[in-house]
Amino acid sequence: MSEKIHLLYRRIPNRVLERDDEVIADLGDVIVAKAKFEGMLTPLRVNDAEVIKNGYRMLYFAFIGENYDVLKVYDENGEFKGLYIDVLAYSKRNGNTLEMLDLFLDIFVFPDGEAFLIDENELEMALNYGLIDKETFDFAYRVAGEILEKLKRGEFPPAIVWEYEWRD
Repeated sequence: MSEKIHLLYRRIPNRVLERDDEVIADLGDVIVAKAKFEGMLTPLRVNDAEVIKNGYRMLYFAFIGENYDVLKVYDENGEFKGLYIDVLAYSKRNGNTLEMLDLFLDIFVFPDGEAFLIDENELEMALNYGLIDKETFDFAYRVAGEILEKLKRGEFPPAIVWEYEWRD
């Protein structure tokens, strides 16, 4: 029986994705777990390419105390599609529960290293509807900007992301 981690993935204003995922490695401040994409209403397209859809697999890396997580995305044949990075307000752990608060902005990085900032419209709408304040809006862009700069310099993602692959 493999170890499970209970994921509480929060989105403003009150959406919560809750599930139990199989832990691949528990390194204390970094948790590596795997899951499948399910319940998506439409596939995610980035730069005209379909990059995530139901049935695709993810190996995700939760970095406790950091303002991001990293998902390695694989299609149903196990082919690496790219990295999906969530910008987070926080990521914290309490025993076997992992809790994150999503800040709308995401980054998708293709296998060739080309990176795209996505979901800016969602962040903008959250600000316009008063779901987040200007400080949170600016914080999300600052985190995303730092990640994009580190990507350009080859300093992101953390090396551990390349140490694990999806295994059935």
